[in-house]
Amino acid sequence: MNPSIGKYIILVGAAVVLAGLVVYFFGDKLSWMGRLPGDIRIEGKNGGGVYFPIVTCIVVSILLNLLIVLVRRFFGS
Repeated sequence: MNPSIGKYIILVGAAVVLAGLVVYFFGDKLSWMGRLPGDIRIEGKNGGGVYFPIVTCIVVSILLNLLIVLVRRFFGS
């Protein structure tokens, strides 16, 4: 097995731990997440509903792309 695969697995694990810590410690400050203008919420009369967080997904995608570009620029890859 290629040793670089292990490095990537460790990096993904560290990213998951970091994301978990952010949610654990700053979860109350992230209440806006998923409630951005443009997110579609359809609620039924009997309590059911459908939720499409379109704008939230776009914002998260842009932030992750910027993070990846910065990591590649500073750590070279």
